[in-house]
Amino acid sequence: MVRRLADETDARRLLNCGPLAIVTTTWRAMSNAAPIAWTIPLSMNPPFVGCVIRPHRHTADMIRFSEEFAINIPGPQLLKQAAFLGSLSGLDHNKLESSRLDLFSAQRIDAPLIEGCLAWIECGLQDVIPVGDHTLFVGRVLRVQALDEAYAGNWLLEDPKYSPLTYIGGTRYAVVGTPLEAEFEVDMQGALIIETAEEREKRQEEEARDRELRQAEGAEGVQQMRGSSS
Repeated sequence: MVRRLADETDARRLLNCGPLAIVTTTWRAMSNAAPIAWTIPLSMNPPFVGCVIRPHRHTADMIRFSEEFAINIPGPQLLKQAAFLGSLSGLDHNKLESSRLDLFSAQRIDAPLIEGCLAWIECGLQDVIPVGDHTLFVGRVLRVQALDEAYAGNWLLEDPKYSPLTYIGGTRYAVVGTPLEAEFEVDMQGALIIETAEEREKRQEEEARDRELRQAEGAEGVQQMRGSSS
Protein backbone atom coordinates (compact mmCIF):
# COMPACT_ATOMS: atom_id res chain seq x y z
CA MET A 1 0.00 0.00 0.00
CA VAL A 2 1.21 3.49 -0.86
CA ARG A 3 0.54 6.62 1.16
CA ARG A 4 0.50 9.90 -0.72
CA LEU A 5 0.15 13.51 0.29
CA ALA A 6 -3.11 15.23 -0.59
CA ASP A 7 -4.06 18.88 -0.70
CA GLU A 8 -5.20 20.41 2.58
CA THR A 9 -8.61 21.09 1.05
CA ASP A 10 -9.05 17.33 0.55
CA ALA A 11 -9.78 17.09 4.28
CA ARG A 12 -13.40 17.97 3.52
CA ARG A 13 -13.71 15.12 1.01
CA LEU A 14 -12.24 12.60 3.42
CA LEU A 15 -14.80 13.59 6.04
CA ASN A 16 -17.76 13.66 3.63
CA CYS A 17 -19.11 10.20 4.49
CA GLY A 18 -22.00 11.29 6.66
CA PRO A 19 -25.52 11.32 5.24
CA LEU A 20 -26.23 13.91 2.59
CA ALA A 21 -28.85 16.43 3.73
CA ILE A 22 -31.34 18.45 1.73
CA VAL A 23 -32.00 21.56 3.80
CA THR A 24 -35.44 23.12 3.31
CA THR A 25 -36.40 26.63 4.37
CA THR A 26 -39.38 28.98 4.11
CA TRP A 27 -39.46 32.77 4.35
CA ARG A 28 -42.36 35.06 3.39
CA ALA A 29 -44.27 32.24 1.68
CA MET A 30 -41.25 31.28 -0.45
CA SER A 31 -39.64 27.87 0.07
CA ASN A 32 -36.22 26.64 -0.95
CA ALA A 33 -34.18 23.45 -0.84
CA ALA A 34 -30.45 22.84 -1.14
CA PRO A 35 -28.25 19.75 -0.73
CA ILE A 36 -25.71 20.15 2.07
CA ALA A 37 -22.80 17.75 2.52
CA TRP A 38 -21.51 19.24 5.77
CA THR A 39 -23.84 18.45 8.66
CA ILE A 40 -22.85 17.43 12.17
CA PRO A 41 -24.34 16.51 15.55
CA LEU A 42 -23.18 19.05 18.15
CA SER A 43 -24.90 18.18 21.42
CA MET A 44 -27.16 15.50 22.87
CA ASN A 45 -28.57 17.46 25.82
CA PRO A 46 -29.88 19.81 24.65
CA PRO A 47 -30.03 18.31 21.14
CA PHE A 48 -28.16 20.55 18.69
CA VAL A 49 -27.10 19.83 15.12
CA GLY A 50 -25.14 21.94 12.68
CA CYS A 51 -25.16 22.77 8.97
CA VAL A 52 -22.10 24.36 7.38
CA ILE A 53 -22.98 26.63 4.44
CA ARG A 54 -21.23 29.37 2.48
CA PRO A 55 -22.49 32.69 3.89
CA HIS A 56 -23.50 34.17 0.53
CA ARG A 57 -25.77 31.24 -0.40
CA HIS A 58 -29.50 31.84 -0.69
CA THR A 59 -30.10 29.03 1.80
CA ALA A 60 -27.93 30.83 4.38
CA ASP A 61 -30.05 33.96 4.04
CA MET A 62 -33.28 31.97 4.28
CA ILE A 63 -32.12 30.36 7.54
CA ARG A 64 -31.10 33.72 9.01
CA PHE A 65 -34.39 35.39 8.11
CA SER A 66 -36.74 32.54 9.10
CA GLU A 67 -34.66 31.35 12.09
CA GLU A 68 -35.49 27.73 11.31
CA PHE A 69 -34.70 24.96 8.85
CA ALA A 70 -35.31 21.27 8.19
CA ILE A 71 -32.77 18.56 7.41
CA ASN A 72 -34.16 15.98 4.98
CA ILE A 73 -32.03 12.84 4.58
CA PRO A 74 -32.53 11.22 1.15
CA GLY A 75 -31.82 7.71 -0.06
CA PRO A 76 -30.62 6.69 -3.54
CA GLN A 77 -34.08 7.06 -5.05
CA LEU A 78 -33.68 10.85 -4.76
CA LEU A 79 -30.16 10.96 -6.23
CA LYS A 80 -31.18 12.89 -9.36
CA GLN A 81 -33.26 15.36 -7.38
CA ALA A 82 -30.45 16.01 -4.90
CA ALA A 83 -27.95 16.66 -7.69
CA PHE A 84 -30.46 18.87 -9.51
CA LEU A 85 -31.12 21.00 -6.42
CA GLY A 86 -27.40 21.62 -6.10
CA SER A 87 -27.09 22.87 -9.67
CA LEU A 88 -29.35 25.92 -9.31
CA SER A 89 -29.70 28.95 -7.06
CA GLY A 90 -32.96 29.53 -5.26
CA LEU A 91 -32.59 33.22 -6.08
CA ASP A 92 -33.28 32.53 -9.74
CA HIS A 93 -35.48 29.42 -9.68
CA ASN A 94 -38.28 27.80 -7.73
CA LYS A 95 -36.16 24.71 -7.20
CA LEU A 96 -38.75 22.69 -5.31
CA GLU A 97 -41.29 23.13 -8.10
CA SER A 98 -38.76 22.38 -10.84
CA SER A 99 -37.47 19.27 -9.05
CA ARG A 100 -40.98 17.75 -9.03
CA LEU A 101 -40.52 16.71 -5.41
CA ASP A 102 -43.56 15.99 -3.29
CA LEU A 103 -43.71 17.87 0.00
CA PHE A 104 -45.56 17.54 3.29
CA SER A 105 -45.97 19.82 6.28
CA ALA A 106 -43.53 19.81 9.17
CA GLN A 107 -44.88 19.53 12.71
CA ARG A 108 -42.95 22.32 14.43
CA ILE A 109 -41.68 24.68 11.72
CA ASP A 110 -42.96 26.36 8.55
CA ALA A 111 -40.34 24.87 6.21
CA PRO A 112 -41.70 21.94 4.18
CA LEU A 113 -40.42 18.38 4.41
CA ILE A 114 -39.56 16.28 1.36
CA GLU A 115 -41.59 13.14 0.69
CA GLY A 116 -39.54 10.09 -0.21
CA CYS A 117 -36.67 10.82 2.17
CA LEU A 118 -35.57 8.40 4.88
CA ALA A 119 -35.53 10.80 7.84
CA TRP A 120 -36.38 14.40 8.75
CA ILE A 121 -35.03 16.75 11.45
CA GLU A 122 -36.88 19.98 12.20
CA CYS A 123 -34.72 22.71 13.74
CA GLY A 124 -35.02 26.16 15.22
CA LEU A 125 -32.00 28.40 14.72
CA GLN A 126 -29.88 28.49 17.87
CA ASP A 127 -26.70 30.24 16.72
CA VAL A 128 -24.79 31.47 13.68
CA ILE A 129 -21.01 31.08 13.86
CA PRO A 130 -18.60 32.27 11.12
CA VAL A 131 -15.93 29.61 10.48
CA GLY A 132 -13.37 30.57 7.82
CA ASP A 133 -15.11 30.91 4.46
CA HIS A 134 -18.26 29.12 5.70
CA THR A 135 -20.88 29.66 8.38
CA LEU A 136 -22.01 27.11 10.94
CA PHE A 137 -25.76 27.28 11.53
CA VAL A 138 -26.55 25.62 14.85
CA GLY A 139 -30.01 24.10 14.95
CA ARG A 140 -32.00 23.25 18.06
CA VAL A 141 -33.71 19.96 17.28
CA LEU A 142 -37.49 20.28 17.62
CA ARG A 143 -38.79 17.10 15.98
CA VAL A 144 -37.29 13.97 14.40
CA GLN A 145 -39.01 11.45 12.13
CA ALA A 146 -37.63 8.42 10.28
CA LEU A 147 -38.90 5.50 8.21
CA ASP A 148 -39.20 2.18 10.03
CA GLU A 149 -37.54 0.46 7.06
CA ALA A 150 -34.47 2.71 7.37
CA TYR A 151 -33.92 3.48 11.04
CA ALA A 152 -34.48 1.88 14.44
CA GLY A 153 -32.18 3.62 16.90
CA ASN A 154 -29.47 3.48 14.22
CA TRP A 155 -29.35 3.12 10.45
CA LEU A 156 -30.41 -0.45 9.60
CA LEU A 157 -28.66 -0.60 6.20
CA GLU A 158 -30.53 -3.81 5.37
CA ASP A 159 -31.64 -2.60 1.95
CA PRO A 160 -29.68 -0.08 -0.18
CA LYS A 161 -32.99 1.50 -1.12
CA TYR A 162 -33.42 2.53 2.51
CA SER A 163 -29.81 3.52 3.15
CA PRO A 164 -28.72 7.17 3.20
CA LEU A 165 -26.80 8.83 0.41
CA THR A 166 -23.38 10.30 1.07
CA TYR A 167 -21.65 12.90 -1.10
CA ILE A 168 -18.16 12.06 -2.37
CA GLY A 169 -17.46 15.09 -4.54
CA GLY A 170 -18.23 16.51 -7.97
CA THR A 171 -21.11 14.47 -9.39
CA ARG A 172 -20.25 11.35 -7.35
CA TYR A 173 -22.39 9.99 -4.54
CA ALA A 174 -22.51 6.69 -2.70
CA VAL A 175 -24.90 4.70 -0.55
CA VAL A 176 -23.85 4.01 3.03
CA GLY A 177 -23.07 0.30 2.97
CA THR A 178 -22.84 -2.91 4.95
CA PRO A 179 -22.92 -2.57 8.75
CA LEU A 180 -20.09 -4.29 10.62
CA GLU A 181 -20.51 -5.60 14.15
CA ALA A 182 -17.41 -4.81 16.21
CA GLU A 183 -16.40 -7.55 18.65
CA PHE A 184 -12.96 -7.80 20.24
CA GLU A 185 -11.06 -9.56 23.00
CA VAL A 186 -8.13 -8.53 25.18
CA ASP A 187 -5.29 -10.56 26.65
CA MET A 188 -4.28 -10.88 30.31
CA GLN A 189 -2.49 -7.53 30.14
CA GLY A 190 -5.51 -5.77 28.67
CA ALA A 191 -4.02 -5.41 25.19
CA LEU A 192 -6.09 -6.03 22.08
CA ILE A 193 -6.03 -9.53 20.59
CA ILE A 194 -5.83 -8.83 16.86
CA GLU A 195 -6.88 -12.33 15.79
CA THR A 196 -8.73 -14.86 17.94
CA ALA A 197 -8.25 -18.61 17.54
CA GLU A 198 -11.59 -18.84 15.73
CA GLU A 199 -10.71 -15.97 13.39
CA ARG A 200 -7.30 -17.51 12.67
CA GLU A 201 -8.89 -20.88 11.86
CA LYS A 202 -11.41 -19.23 9.56
CA ARG A 203 -8.66 -17.25 7.79
CA GLN A 204 -6.52 -20.36 7.32
CA GLU A 205 -9.47 -22.27 5.86
CA GLU A 206 -10.16 -19.46 3.41
CA GLU A 207 -6.49 -19.27 2.41
CA ALA A 208 -6.41 -23.05 1.86
CA ARG A 209 -9.48 -22.84 -0.39
CA ASP A 210 -7.86 -20.03 -2.35
CA ARG A 211 -4.68 -22.05 -2.84
CA GLU A 212 -6.65 -25.09 -4.03
CA LEU A 213 -8.60 -22.92 -6.45
CA ARG A 214 -5.44 -21.33 -7.87
CA GLN A 215 -3.79 -24.75 -8.24
CA ALA A 216 -6.85 -26.13 -10.02
CA GLU A 217 -7.01 -23.13 -12.33
CA GLY A 218 -3.27 -23.45 -13.00
CA ALA A 219 -3.53 -27.14 -13.90
CA GLU A 220 -6.50 -26.47 -16.15
CA GLY A 221 -4.58 -23.66 -17.85
CA VAL A 222 -1.62 -25.97 -18.55
CA GLN A 223 -3.95 -28.58 -20.08
CA GLN A 224 -5.57 -25.97 -22.30
CA MET A 225 -2.14 -24.79 -23.51
CA ARG A 226 -1.11 -28.38 -24.31
CA GLY A 227 -4.36 -29.01 -26.17
CA SER A 228 -3.98 -25.89 -28.30
CA SER A 229 -0.39 -26.79 -29.30
CA SER A 230 -1.14 -30.40 -30.35
